[in-house]
Amino acid sequence: MHELLPDVRKPREDGEPGWASGLRKLYNSVIEEPLPDSFQDLLKKLDDSDDD
Repeated sequence: MHELLPDVRKPREDGEPGWASGLRKLYNSVIEEPLPDSFQDLLKKLDDSDDD
């Protein structure tokens, strides 16, 4: 079964480690998630308090 999995320790042809693309995909999926309403409300309250 090991022979079917790519060796993520070995650098690819472009010099990037094998695990880097997976980490980049995970990061991008987190960044693209919308903020929860409660967090947006908190940010709005903080912005409003700066105007005072």
